[in-house]
Amino acid sequence: MSASRGGPTAAERSADTSQTAPAPLPHTQHPHPLLASFGYAFAGLRYTYRTQRNFRIHLVIAILALAAGVLFGLSWVEWAVLAVMIVLVLAAEMANTMVEALVDLVTQEHHDLAAVAKDVSAGIVLLTAIGSVVVGALVFLPKLLRMPGL
Repeated sequence: MSASRGGPTAAERSADTSQTAPAPLPHTQHPHPLLASFGYAFAGLRYTYRTQRNFRIHLVIAILALAAGVLFGLSWVEWAVLAVMIVLVLAAEMANTMVEALVDLVTQEHHDLAAVAKDVSAGIVLLTAIGSVVVGALVFLPKLLRMPGL
């Protein structure tokens, strides 16, 4: 889909637009279906990491939040909330990638419903990212305000 109302494709929005998006691993018969399922799941994670700039940005922010958690000595409840928010944002980014890929597979032409699917999918990522900032503020601001000199 072009940059029309349907929005740019995942490949167009990726930082790696000069390259063709890497193909996922081929799905072949595996003697252990459970192991194959894990392989496909990790292939999805690798694909998203390699092709989606925003996923990598969220991952860096997550690492910084984890480092801040160590620095401030979060309680187990705060760690749990932080972990849930990190997973939620990264999963939303992956779901957005999936929706964009499916829409691009179905149509390369502008279609209002394709635009709705992509816009709502992007909105989910935005909503979870805003929620994670709010949660981060609730967890870290009181600790920052208790620091000497503030």
